[in-house]
Amino acid sequence: MNMLVDGEWRTDAYQTTNERGEFDRQETTFRDWIRDDPDAEYPAESGRYHVYISRACPWAHRVAMTRRLLGLEDDISLSIVEPVRYEDGWEFSAEFPDPLYDEAYLRHLYTRAEADYTGRVTVPVLWDRERETIVNNESREIMRMLGTEFADADGVDLWPAGYRDEVDRVIDEVYEPINNGVYRAGFADTQDAYDAAVAEVFDALDRWEAVLDEQRFLAGDVFTEADLAMFVTLVRFDHVYHTHFKCNRRPIHEYPNLWNYTKEIYQLPGVAETVNLDHITRHYYVSHDEVNPKRLVPTGPDIDFTEPHDRDRLPADLPAELRADAAVVDD
Repeated sequence: MNMLVDGEWRTDAYQTTNERGEFDRQETTFRDWIRDDPDAEYPAESGRYHVYISRACPWAHRVAMTRRLLGLEDDISLSIVEPVRYEDGWEFSAEFPDPLYDEAYLRHLYTRAEADYTGRVTVPVLWDRERETIVNNESREIMRMLGTEFADADGVDLWPAGYRDEVDRVIDEVYEPINNGVYRAGFADTQDAYDAAVAEVFDALDRWEAVLDEQRFLAGDVFTEADLAMFVTLVRFDHVYHTHFKCNRRPIHEYPNLWNYTKEIYQLPGVAETVNLDHITRHYYVSHDEVNPKRLVPTGPDIDFTEPHDRDRLPADLPAELRADAAVVDD
């Protein structure tokens, strides 16, 4: 896989699997933090920061959802890269330009931030316009700082007091077997590695199917960051992970609780506008030629995220802004 090495683009430098054929995700490296403090290195100032995302990427998607649900569109600008990633990495185009520097590739933003940077070039990227550098490229941390360091003008709290330990515990529990588990299955180089990853994916899905039979959301009766983390995998599952990553024991739309849970979140005000199934399917099936050498993009499945759900049978503590009758504003 491609990456920067001492600021130079290499197409043969990153091995995605270890000696056992297991997918090995490289950790992100920019880990600074925006603070709600005027004296901080990165103060929470409206208009100062920009987020680069891909609509295809689940990690970037959960940041885009957080920004939308918190009503931070006027505070933090956002732009999109091309959905398909070839040998030169995430790229900009006439349709999806770099609004800050008119760069051709996202990697050029990484070397602007650190001329001799070594590592993968990933989304999301939280950029500081004033210091002209990357603040953070770890999605979980960007989600948290948007929710805690900026004013939640829309009255939405995704990390509410009284639930914080549970939210963090659930995010941890969802990450390895589900969020990362589908990648461990899809990029496995040995049968044993694939079998182990798929078993973990479906053991975890079965467990959360049972949990969601008794409670509305992952952490209880409130909608939180944990639900964003789960949703970005579930909304992609039947279109790409089920087939492309061979997680085909069962599609999500055959799980009564997980499917209705996915539909409810998709139908929350503002969420559907962050989901682009065309970008998602084209990215996975075209970008991953090692998994899909002919780069053919399937036309299905034909499922409807807007059909009615049954989650109202369970109690929920939803702010007015997240109820189905709230106004939706286009991005």
